[in-house]
Amino acid sequence: MDLAKVRSLIKMLDGTDVAEIEITEGEEKVRIARQTNHVAVATAASPSPIVYHAPAAAPAAPVASEHPAPKESKAEETIKGHAMKSPMVGTVYLSPSPDAEPFVRTGQRVEAGDIVCIVEAMKMFNQIEADVSGTISGRLVENGQPVEYGQTLFIIE
Repeated sequence: MDLAKVRSLIKMLDGTDVAEIEITEGEEKVRIARQTNHVAVATAASPSPIVYHAPAAAPAAPVASEHPAPKESKAEETIKGHAMKSPMVGTVYLSPSPDAEPFVRTGQRVEAGDIVCIVEAMKMFNQIEADVSGTISGRLVENGQPVEYGQTLFIIE
């Protein structure tokens, strides 16, 4: 199932009261669920569960700051340009392989449709394309970092 189909399914859910949908095409299976206040657990068709661990530095950041929530909302308000968001939950990779150059760098010009990163979800590597043309003015994720649906990956001006 290609990324365009997944995006169209996500858009279709926006206008409905449906909280979750699961589609199977042959051997491929996609499950899309709205974000809720409770923790949801997704299982793959493998005998062992998939567990995502945050980088070691991530837990230290909230401890260092007394009020992280207001700080985050102020950061989003001051961002100039288009916020390119993750279309799915998974792990972001900024280059095609560990020893390769990144797809894009800060300050680089991109056109709509250029590959900017990969998000691995359920053992599938999904190429994420720029949705607008412009210059990458900020990268808000690190290589190998878990990302949520709708989390801002890049800022494109």
